Amino acid sequence: MRNAFINELVALAEQHPQIALVVGDLGYSVVEPFVDRFPERFINAGVAEQNMTGLAAGMASEGYHVFTYSIANFPTFRCAEQIRNDVDYQKLPVTVVAVGGGLAYGALGYSHHAVQDYALMRVMPNMLIAAPGDPSEVRGCLRYLVENPQPSYLRLSKAGERDFHSGRVPELQPGRWNRILSAESESTQVLLTTGATLELAMAKRERGEYSGAEVCTLPLWAMSAKRFQSEQVARHSAVITIEDHLEDGGFGSWMSEAISRDLELRKRLHSVALSDNVCGLVGSQIALNRQGGLW
Repeated sequence: MRNAFINELVALAEQHPQIALVVGDLGYSVVEPFVDRFPERFINAGVAEQNMTGLAAGMASEGYHVFTYSIANFPTFRCAEQIRNDVDYQKLPVTVVAVGGGLAYGALGYSHHAVQDYALMRVMPNMLIAAPGDPSEVRGCLRYLVENPQPSYLRLSKAGERDFHSGRVPELQPGRWNRILSAESESTQVLLTTGATLELAMAKRERGEYSGAEVCTLPLWAMSAKRFQSEQVARHSAVITIEDHLEDGGFGSWMSEAISRDLELRKRLHSVALSDNVCGLVGSQIALNRQGGLW
């Protein structure tokens, strides 16, 4: 996902001179294509994420669409006040990019576990969450964000993710499900993912846990996109959300809130999320996902 992100950002920056990239003294071996091509639109703010976000807000107020880039919790929790007051409240075109969503950096411990980030970012009233499930959705998310500049949060995994779109870049819209795999026979179940758990959902279906179920992603979601969920849930007998985030405040909780006024629809929704026991553990992403109940 990181390579798809930087390659697409460079391509978009060729067409949009207002795109800028600000990093928190990391991204080496990833961001160089942008740095080499657009050195005048690149800033290394150092290990100072609060300052990085304030700087990005200032640039955005002068017409730039700024992408801030750092690992997991550093561009979110460390500078939550700056995101809330300087970016979201002012409705500025700053895209906060977090690499290593979920437990991708699980071997580095709890400080790098991005398992509460949805909970933080989705309560910002103007914030659009972009959580692609594969490299093609990364490109689709970026294209939407650049065409619709606004406060946004782009949550990436690391590298090596499978591409389930065969290189086709999907056209994405906030709140609208993106079908990856159609249902087989008479199944009316759907596995609905956001972020890197698309690969997990496909694996679950292939090994028969949800035999014949449709698989969809929801890469773009926000407070304002809740209104689209009831009509989509109503088409299925069961909707199983899968996410690499704690259940409290996560994607499944967001979906539950979106359909909370319809008691019949609420019965159809089931959430698969990480157990909070992973918060005290150190290990590989696969091992921690198993411990957290995803595998």
